[in-house]
Amino acid sequence: MSELWMERSGEMEVFARVVQEGSFSAAARALGQTPSSISKLVARLEARLGVRLLLRSTRVIRLTLEGQAYLEAAQRALRALNEAEQAVTAGVRGTLSVTSSVPVGTMFVAPALPSFLSAYPQVTVDFSVTDDMVNLLTQKADVAIRVGPLADSSLTAKKLSESPRVVVASPEYLKRKGIPATPAALEGHDCIRFNFWRPGRGWPFEQDGLSFEQPISGSLLVNNGQTAKQMALAGAGLARLGKFHVAEELRRGDLVEVLAAFNARDIEPINAVYVGGEHVPSRIRAFVQHMTRWMGEKMPSFVSGGSGAQVARHEGKRPNYK
Repeated sequence: MSELWMERSGEMEVFARVVQEGSFSAAARALGQTPSSISKLVARLEARLGVRLLLRSTRVIRLTLEGQAYLEAAQRALRALNEAEQAVTAGVRGTLSVTSSVPVGTMFVAPALPSFLSAYPQVTVDFSVTDDMVNLLTQKADVAIRVGPLADSSLTAKKLSESPRVVVASPEYLKRKGIPATPAALEGHDCIRFNFWRPGRGWPFEQDGLSFEQPISGSLLVNNGQTAKQMALAGAGLARLGKFHVAEELRRGDLVEVLAAFNARDIEPINAVYVGGEHVPSRIRAFVQHMTRWMGEKMPSFVSGGSGAQVARHEGKRPNYK
């Protein structure tokens, strides 16, 4: 049925153009086809309908009564088709389903939504935060904001920003357990781990120009960065988190960066991931562009400075944490 409709709508458009231009040759030039192909299409249309639509002469063409009736019906159908296409493509509208990791969602996506909705009042946003991996195809989400390397897939990824990762702890924890002087010293510390990591996974560091993974252990496993930060603030252990996520706590002194000299300087990208292709819906394109601008403006203030000042303040004075 769809192929039949496409064939008929094409016939309608060609027939209406022949009448508008007044000849097969003029219609052919307007449509980028040959006069013979236009003539054959009209002849095929007349044969299928079983009526004569046009009276032809060497100089002009003229509509029959049946041709006039078909032209009016074809024009109505083409107008309806154009209106249907405009309803889809004209303007940014519809429901947009967005999912994000908890830290990025609460710190960046949520604050960006009011200005996005103000700019696009015909869009409804369905927003969820979770550190679980959301399958866009099976769970019908439009955009996922993901932190870290992306697995190869058929999805399209747009880089929004990036952030280094840092190892942090509360002053209370460091006073109680001591400041680890080297990555190897983590063996005697409580490290807050993620329960979705593979067993035995450690934290990356660099020492004497070599990169390595330091085994860690601890009695607390969590499933998202926000909980890890809360537990570090409560003195439950050391956590390794995106710098943007703990920047304010570092500035206030509620958390302290440790092992900065051994930081692996790994930069985690923050991407907007969506189903791509040639025809991305305008609501998705507008949202990704909005988040790119928003995070480009906001992220630098989170990842610049902050932790270095706190480390100097705490480690420079060498408080008696032991």
